[in-house]
Amino acid sequence: MCPNLHFVVLATQFAWFNQVSCVAAFTSTATVNLPRQVCQQHQRRVDGNAHTLPAHKYKPCVRPKNAVLSSPKDDTERNDIESPIQVLIDTVTKNPSNSIQFSLLMAMCGASLGPFLDSYHSLFGVLSYDTPLVFPLLGSIGESQPLLTCVTTYWVPLLFGLAGFLIGWLYIWFDAVKLGRDAQLDAESDELNPSIPKVLVGISYFTFQYWLSGICYAHGLDRATILALMSILAAGGFIALDGTISGLITSLATAIGGPLIEIFLISILPVPWGYHYNDFGETGFFPLWIVPVYFLGGPANGNLARLFWNSLNENEFDGIAPNESSQKQVQCEECQGTRLVSCPNCDDGTYVTYNRRVVCNACRGKGVVICRRCFNQYEDDPNDIESIRKLVDRLYETRVAELDETNIFQ
Repeated sequence: MCPNLHFVVLATQFAWFNQVSCVAAFTSTATVNLPRQVCQQHQRRVDGNAHTLPAHKYKPCVRPKNAVLSSPKDDTERNDIESPIQVLIDTVTKNPSNSIQFSLLMAMCGASLGPFLDSYHSLFGVLSYDTPLVFPLLGSIGESQPLLTCVTTYWVPLLFGLAGFLIGWLYIWFDAVKLGRDAQLDAESDELNPSIPKVLVGISYFTFQYWLSGICYAHGLDRATILALMSILAAGGFIALDGTISGLITSLATAIGGPLIEIFLISILPVPWGYHYNDFGETGFFPLWIVPVYFLGGPANGNLARLFWNSLNENEFDGIAPNESSQKQVQCEECQGTRLVSCPNCDDGTYVTYNRRVVCNACRGKGVVICRRCFNQYEDDPNDIESIRKLVDRLYETRVAELDETNIFQ
């Protein structure tokens, strides 16, 4: 039995050591003294208080080809980056209804698929239950045995449901933390928005690995061979289906926490409810090749979680509706009603530091940031960094499109 159950505490510890701290996109329009070499053009813009962005002078910045992404060491560290725990609280409480629906969906998917995955190991002799639950999936022909049988036990759906719930929330949590700290990460990237075919391929691939591990054991392959094969499948699957820091942290937590849970269950469950592996393996409880099987459960569940989460929240990010706060016209001397001002930390999206030109983390290479002078007159949440980034992106793209139509750049 291999439920993808793991410790949230263990996953949190991984998150603290693996998350990369970057500058958030929501920056103040006030001048910031940065420990770097500032070019004369930038100094003139700041000294002359030329960081406003009148509508008739608005133009998109063009990132130089030789510009490189800046390092957090090049900029003053932000003190207002939310802690991972606060990010989790904000993510869950932002829309309680969506959070509840997401939790139920992940739990139901885990509880539905789990017994069938577990049955591969039961049927092929990898493990045995003290009180097995056996039921046919496909009927028999004549008086022969059923064509397909599921062998599991009563508490397996609950464990797999809990595993789906935990893995799903860990993915969403770590994605939110990463988005809040990495100015170069795009919330609309393919990695964070998997397609339905990609999700189905991931689940099918994980199911195949589960089945193959049982087949290999049933045919007498030695532990080292099965471990090598499962590890290759797990690594290849993660690279092809995920490849994100969030996925790596969650998958590692699953690969470590899952076997630890199994040791706990094997040790404490009484005889009517217990189970055991038929090969005690290198650990005295199970063979080590079970670890990469757990690992691949991360991408399979994680992409499904991202698909559910994005679908539930798509109405919040699909665009700027006419009745939303971003369509209000507030008279502001700073931004002239555009809600965008020139970034005070760079020269049109880049700046020179230590004799090299780098892309500004504050504005993500756009050269503009949200105007703080009139921000409170709108209904946007100042703590929702992701939404503010999306708002800036859409305002920027809309303004560029309008100017392009009027041939401003010709």
